[in-house]
This record gives sequence, structure tokens and C-alpha cells, in this order.
Amino acid sequence: MSITSKAGQRIASVLDENSFVEIGAGVTARATDFNLNAADTPSDGVVTGYGVIDGRLVYVYSQDASVLGGSIGEMHASKIVNLYDMALKVGAPVIGFIDSTGVRLQESMDALNAMGDVYAAMSMASGIIPQITAVFGSCGGGLSVIPALCDFTFMESKTGKMFVNSPDAICGNYENKCDSSAASFQAEEAGNVDFVGDEAEIYAGIRELIEVLPGNCESTAFDDCDDDLNRSCDGIAGCAGDTSVAASLIADNGRFIETKAEYAKDMVTGFIKLNGDTVGVIANRSEILDEEGKSKEKFDAVLSAKGMEKASAFVKFCDAFEIPMITLTNVTGFKNCMCSEKRNAREAAVLTSAFASSTVPKVNVIVGKAYGSAGIIMNSKALGADMTFAWNSAKVGTMDGKFAAQIICEGKSADEVAECEKKYDALQNGVESAARRGLVDTIIAPEDTRKYVAGALDMLYTKAVDIPDKKHAAI
Repeated sequence: MSITSKAGQRIASVLDENSFVEIGAGVTARATDFNLNAADTPSDGVVTGYGVIDGRLVYVYSQDASVLGGSIGEMHASKIVNLYDMALKVGAPVIGFIDSTGVRLQESMDALNAMGDVYAAMSMASGIIPQITAVFGSCGGGLSVIPALCDFTFMESKTGKMFVNSPDAICGNYENKCDSSAASFQAEEAGNVDFVGDEAEIYAGIRELIEVLPGNCESTAFDDCDDDLNRSCDGIAGCAGDTSVAASLIADNGRFIETKAEYAKDMVTGFIKLNGDTVGVIANRSEILDEEGKSKEKFDAVLSAKGMEKASAFVKFCDAFEIPMITLTNVTGFKNCMCSEKRNAREAAVLTSAFASSTVPKVNVIVGKAYGSAGIIMNSKALGADMTFAWNSAKVGTMDGKFAAQIICEGKSADEVAECEKKYDALQNGVESAARRGLVDTIIAPEDTRKYVAGALDMLYTKAVDIPDKKHAAI
């Protein structure tokens, strides 16, 4: 391995020490047009091979920008496809480090077709093995499809550039106006990036993610649990708004790995360990708490188009890899703005289908309000939640009693409307009412959440579901 090259050093930085075995080191470009020769393309600009992270097998490729800008040629792409073929045979994740100018112009259609071969290999691997990319340099044009085809994408905060069209090529835009290729834009606005940081943070983040992900769709990532399953989640009642904190309180040893943390902050997605098993968390969020527990950012307790998009992709990943899911529900409706309204119905349908179609163990905890269709979409009993718990302070119903009373008692006096509101809340919005209808299985104290969720997932461990014989949903 060319350990002295930047590409080789990146691989060495993420793998266990001295564990990397290079494949295809002698490969060079076959093309000779425009005076290309083997001396110009050592390893054809990409280092490929395998190694271990905390003893777990992974396959890795790393583009070498010092070789023709890391451009993708026919043999460059062939090495990546070969890596995927082996990863699928043995069932192990693939990690790719991107630093490339894109398709190699000297090889023209041969390189372009080879890029398509990479797309096809990644598409076939989706849902079978985890795929992770880290963008360290340029990732433009057709190359940007590669991180988009992956399950999780990291991006270097300063040197990483990802785009289909460069900022200066976008009509009405230029880089100094809006750098749409920057990590901040791709993470916060586009939602294409899960984690942003410097190189050291990216290596640590990939290692942490590999630790909680299964090697493939038929394996698990179980660890011994030394945290008391009956531990009280003290203080969790104050985290109904910031459910990322609530998730960490439920988790083994307080560890929560949040994905796409900077995108659609009103929806939380990520992984915890619970009784040693990896569990996916999907949760509504109405505020972000600082280290002192004070609210520093607030959101409406509603489903936004971006939030639903983020959640549905995560639900599909968890279901594909047999990762149980818990939802922390606190939602009153849908985001009311023109931008979200353009996509609300569509994204609501996709999230509904994702939950309804998933067959892994699913537990819902209503930590605040579960109102209307939004409450149904958030992993309700109707969509297949195996167990639904509700905090004793929760509310479940069609809408807030105040608004319901105004509709029911239209034209009546203020006193009559107020009395109707009280009656409606008691009859229709109380969590006890939902429990009487079988829509909530158990009403719990907030501090008992970990105990009940862990017990439910343990009970559901052998869950098996027969689904209709079809290729896939069309939603």
C-alpha cells in the first residue's frame, strides 16, 4: 500500500492499526489516448482493499487526487466495482473516501460507462450491506451521485466540495453569494450529508458508526450491556421537546448517535444501544436544549416536508437492516408554509408507507401530543406499531380541545365554548381515553421509559411478519 500517499493515509487513519490489505495495487489505466501511459496512473488513482474496525471487517477505497486529480477512469471504476462484488459475497460494509475531479476526460465514454457500473454496483448493494462515504475534496457532477447512493455521508468542513452544478454555474448564483457546494449547505439545506467535521472527527465518526451498524442485512451488531435495564430516566419528563436528549437518557450509557443533525432539526433520527442491541430512533423535536438545559432554539410541534423526508429514509434503512425502531411522538399537525405545503402530502405518504411496510419490531412512545393525521403517521398502532406507550402527561386525539370546541360550538357563548373545551379534552384528548380504545397499550411514568421500551423490544425479538408477495411499494 502507498501509505505515504494522502489516499493511503486516510485509510490507515480509519482502520485498526496494520490491518489494511490492498487489492489491485498494480492496476493502471489501459487507455493511451492523449499520451496517457502506465506511469501516469499508479493504482489508477484509487487505493482499494480491506481491513478491520474494532475487529469488524470493512472494505475501503480512497481516491488519490495526486493521480490525474483522482479522476475516474475505466480501471479506477473497475477496482471499486470489484470491491463491491467481494463485499457482497462476504457481507461487509463499504467505506469510500472521495477526492476527485470526476470522470477522466482522456478516457471519455469508457470512463463514463465505468461510472455507470459503479452506480449499478452500489444500487444492487443497497439494503444488503451498509455503504458509507466521506467527501474530503472535490465531488462534483456525476460523482456526487455516489454519496447520494450511500446510506451515510461524512464531509470535511473546509476542503470538501459536493455539487451537481458548481455554484457559479447555477443561474442567478455565484460562489460568494451562496456556496452550494460547501459542507454547511449540503448538510443544513440539502440534507445530503449526515456528519460534518475535520478529518480526525470524520475518522472517529466512521468508526463509531461502524460499531453500531450490522455488517449486512442478515447480521446484528450486538454488544454486552452493563447498564441497568430498569434504570430510571431521571429528568426525561423535561425533554419532551428535545427528544435527542430523551433518546440519550433511554440509551445504554447515555450514547446517542444522531444522523443528519443539521437538517430538518424538527425531526430527530439516529441510533442508540438498548440492552446491547442497536435500535433506530425517530422523534419529533420542538426545541433544542443547551448544556444547561435551557432552550436555545424552538420549532413548532409539527411534521415538516423536510422532517418527513429525513424520517422516511431512516425508517427504510432500519427496516432493510433488521434494526428495531422506537418513535418518540410529540406532534400536533403539519407545517403551515408554502414551501412545506408543496411537498407535505407527498412526504407524508412516503413516511406513512415506510412505517406501514416495515416489519422490524416497532415501539411508539407518545411523550407529548399525538394529534390528527400527523399523530397517526408517527408510527401509530394503525400503521403497525407493535407496542404503544404514552407518558401519563400525554394527549392523544384529533386536535387541540380549544380548536375543536370553537368548531363544535360555533356561534355559542364564550362560557359554552370553554365548557365544551374541557369536556372535549376529557372525553377525546385524554391519554386514558386512547387507552380505553386500545390505541395506547400502557400509560407510563416518563422516568420508566427505558424499562418499558427495553422490555417490549426484548419481547418482540423473534417477531416475524408475512407480507404480500410484491417486488416493492411504488410510493
